[in-house]
Amino acid sequence: MGLRNSDSESEKDLEIVLGEQSTRIRVVDSGPREGLALVFLHGWGSSSHLMRSLSGPLSAEFRSISIDFPGHGKSPNPPRALGVPEHVSLVREVLNQCEVTHFALIGHSNGGRVSLQLASESGQDLRPAFLALVSPSGIRRKRSWKYYGKVWAARILKAPFNVLPPRAKEFGLDWLRHSLVWRLLGSSDYRALSGVMRETFVHTVNHYVTDRLSHVSCPVLVYWGSNDDAINRQQMDELTKALPDGGLFVLEGAGHFSHLNQPDVIINGVRTLAKTMSP
Repeated sequence: MGLRNSDSESEKDLEIVLGEQSTRIRVVDSGPREGLALVFLHGWGSSSHLMRSLSGPLSAEFRSISIDFPGHGKSPNPPRALGVPEHVSLVREVLNQCEVTHFALIGHSNGGRVSLQLASESGQDLRPAFLALVSPSGIRRKRSWKYYGKVWAARILKAPFNVLPPRAKEFGLDWLRHSLVWRLLGSSDYRALSGVMRETFVHTVNHYVTDRLSHVSCPVLVYWGSNDDAINRQQMDELTKALPDGGLFVLEGAGHFSHLNQPDVIINGVRTLAKTMSP
């Protein structure tokens, strides 16, 4: 696994092995090297740059490591589609290469999903001291009639191809998935993607962590903006209720990116808890 300096002293590229292939990951590493490290995980379609509202101020007191997930920020697309387990393995390998053993995870949206999955895994040497999550995903949302309408439409469109011989079926379904009508059934995020990143998106958004929450033993701070139109209150209430040691903080007037709307509230919470966890 290679490690080389990049554009500045605080940025580096890590070569991460995933199975039989490897991918390059951009990491921004700043702050003092001793004590607790704060690891920042961005959401889907975002990057470490949008976590700087938190990592920048906190790096004055704590080592701050921000990761660009594959296909985001300055990290290239992965060689194959990745799911949440692969993202967890990637974070663990970044920690290993950065020689970090005492850390907390600060995750936004999909970064929160990855954080919860990592924290829930037993029998692992690297366990976070705490989590601070901003509108974390990974909790199933109650579906609207519009969603179920799309599901039924997709099933109807696929039905004629399902009765064909295997090769003809595969060809037909591949054509359907690339058709305009199929793309219109998907979310705006899905429609904007192609190739390996579209597959990665599908693997990721269909990964729910609800059945893993009872295994998260560390404290969890959950921040949610009252104007969030991507994650709703029902999901956040379900999350914090299932966590052994979780607390929900509602940021009035903030949206899905509440770490940009009201960063000071989150910074103060992370700073206070981090100081109690520092050796």
